[in-house]
Amino acid sequence: MFNNYNLRPMLLKEVPKPFNSSKYLYEIKYDGYRVLIYANKKNIKIISRNGKDLTNLYPELQNIKKIVGDKNVIFDGEIIAVSNGVPDFHNLQVRSKLKNITPDIILDIPIYFICFDLIYENKDLTNLPLIKRQELLAKYLDTTEFIKSECFPDGIKLFHKIQKLGLEGIVAKEKDSLYYPGKRVSSWLKIKNIKDNPYYIGGYIFNKEKYSLLLGEYHHNDFYYVGKVSITKNNPLIKKVLKAKEVSNKFFNYSKPATFIEPKIKVLVTYLEKTKDGKLRHPSLK
Repeated sequence: MFNNYNLRPMLLKEVPKPFNSSKYLYEIKYDGYRVLIYANKKNIKIISRNGKDLTNLYPELQNIKKIVGDKNVIFDGEIIAVSNGVPDFHNLQVRSKLKNITPDIILDIPIYFICFDLIYENKDLTNLPLIKRQELLAKYLDTTEFIKSECFPDGIKLFHKIQKLGLEGIVAKEKDSLYYPGKRVSSWLKIKNIKDNPYYIGGYIFNKEKYSLLLGEYHHNDFYYVGKVSITKNNPLIKKVLKAKEVSNKFFNYSKPATFIEPKIKVLVTYLEKTKDGKLRHPSLK
């Protein structure tokens, strides 16, 4: 089908706030696995952003072969799983670890491909502006598994909408942007829906030049571990942590070796979301 599968997706730079500009189109940032899909009517390959072949993990995406006709194409997009109508990264992780994909599993945790770019259609399209590539992509019909990402003209309104839905963020792309495989460029931007909340430090682990602070919160008088953040030994907070009273492990759900302290030091932590088991995704000190 193709001589090689060495292309890597174009990457996004991060900016802190949503904005509006007539030079940009805005899309929802889906919480999933970024992939390139190489397809024609006979074959399909699903390659991760790191070059890993994921084809056998998602047999339902074989149906994409039916929409490409006689063309050889490369689609760029995101593989997601859904729960209660919104992307569910935990479900995607669960599904992606399974090796024997039965029809029941496909029904229980279906997989979808959100397509937002077409970078090859019998020839290289990366030197075309985004709006031209999207015109070509628009000719491919949505199916149950193949869904084209919708573009919006107002980035601020879209961001407020995804905040209400609790989604990961939005993406802003210059309409005339070319496609630079594997490069992180300023013509594509991501704005994350960062959440924050105070948590107690219940312990720490020292590893070479860094400390991992164990974070927790109370539920009905029980102290639950929610994740950890790393800071350097030069961080002023460490002095306060090291002076704290050492105690036995107060965590209800954490049993690994660590130095445990009385959970009285409270810190403000930013994160993307909480998983179903109450853990923070991508936590960091604010």
